[in-house]
Amino acid sequence: MNFDDTPQEAAFRAEARAWLDANAPHELRQELEDAPFGRLQLKSVDATAASRAWQKKKYDAGWAVLHWPKEYGGRGASPIERVIWQQEEGVYGKLSALFGIGHGMCGPTMMAWGAEEQKRERLPKLAAGVENWCQLFSEPSGGSDVAGLRTRAERDGDEWVVNGQKIWTSVAHLADWGLLILRTDPNLPKHDGLTMFFLNMKSPGIEIRPIKQANGQSDFNEVFFTDVRIPDSQRLGAVGQGWKVSITTLMNERASIGARAFTGFPELWEFVSQLDTPDGPALDNPAVRSKLANWAARSSGLKYTAYRAITELSKGQLPGPENSIGKLVSGSMLQEIAMYALDLQGEAGILLDPAQAEAAARFQGILLRSPAVRIEGGTDEILRNIIAERVLGLPPDIRADKGIPFNKIPTKAG
Repeated sequence: MNFDDTPQEAAFRAEARAWLDANAPHELRQELEDAPFGRLQLKSVDATAASRAWQKKKYDAGWAVLHWPKEYGGRGASPIERVIWQQEEGVYGKLSALFGIGHGMCGPTMMAWGAEEQKRERLPKLAAGVENWCQLFSEPSGGSDVAGLRTRAERDGDEWVVNGQKIWTSVAHLADWGLLILRTDPNLPKHDGLTMFFLNMKSPGIEIRPIKQANGQSDFNEVFFTDVRIPDSQRLGAVGQGWKVSITTLMNERASIGARAFTGFPELWEFVSQLDTPDGPALDNPAVRSKLANWAARSSGLKYTAYRAITELSKGQLPGPENSIGKLVSGSMLQEIAMYALDLQGEAGILLDPAQAEAAARFQGILLRSPAVRIEGGTDEILRNIIAERVLGLPPDIRADKGIPFNKIPTKAG
C-alpha cells in the first residue's frame, strides 16, 4: 500500500493546513499539549466553552465532521481526507473530544435509523457543537452485557414511559440529547425485547449524578429515569429492533475509539530519551530499549491496522468487528506504559503535583484514567470474544440464557 499523498490529497492537506494556520486557537497550543490524559481541563479559559467555540468555527468553515454528508453538517469528505484533517489538526483536535460520542457513535446511528426530518433537525446542531449527545447503554445489573439491561419503557398512547437507571454514561452532565436503549418487552429473549430511542436530556424525571473517579475528574455519570416520557416519534427502528440498532452504535464506537487509540508511547519515548538514571542515560540500558522496541512494534501494528480499516471505509464498507483490535491493544498498552514510566521514576512516581512530578505528572494521570479505557466501549473480555467469534470464526461462548424470555432468566443462585 502506498501511503504517500496523491496530488488531490496533497492539495486537500495544503488547504487544511492553510486554514488551520489562519484560524486555530494558537494561544491554547501549549496548554493543550500539556493537558493531562482524560477530559480536557484548561487553566486560561473554560474548556467546554473553548470546545464549543472551536467546533462552531470549524462548522462555519466546512471543517466539522468531514465524513458526514453536507446536508447533515459535514463535508462529504473521503475517509482518507478525514485522516489527513486529523493529522493536520493535531493537538487542537483535543478541543473536539467533548463531541466524540456524538460525532462518532450517536450521529452515525441517527443517520442510519432516524427519519429524514429528525436528521436534518438534530445532526447539523451536533456537527456545529451547538448540541452535544451521550450514549445511555450500560446498567448496574448488566455489566458488560448490554442486552441484559433492565431499564424499561411502557407504551402509553403515542408516548413511552421510562423507569430505571443507566451508569458509566460519559459526559451525560454536559449532554443535550441522549441515545437510549430500553426493554420494551420482558416476555421475549433478552436480545429481542429491546427498542432504541433518542431523548432530550433535560426531560422531566431525569436525574444525573456524576461519579468521582480516581483521577479526580467526573466524566462518567449515573442517570436515573422516573416516569420519563418519550414520544414514539423519537424511536429509532421498529419496536423490538433495538439490539440491531445498537450494533450500529457499537461498531461505530469501537471504530471511533480504535482509530484515535492513545497508547502513551510517544510520550514515553520523549520521557525516556531525556531521562538520566544512576547508571547513566536510560536509553543506554538494554532492558529499557527492549521495552521500547516491544511497544514500538505494537504501536506500528495499531497504526497499520487502523489504516486497513480506513481502506475498507474508503470502499464504502461499514465499520466491522475487527475495529475491536485497536481498542483492546491500546487500552492494555496504555496501562502498561504508564506503570513502566512510574517504575522508572522510582519513589518520585508517587507525586501527583505537576509542579513537582517528573513529566508534569503526565504518567500518573494516565495510570489513574487507564482502567476506564479498558472498560468503556467494551471490556477486554467482551472485545476478545468479538474478535474470536466474528473475526477469527471460533466457536461462540455457550449461552445458557439463549432463547429464554428475559423475565424467566434467573437473577441469583437458587
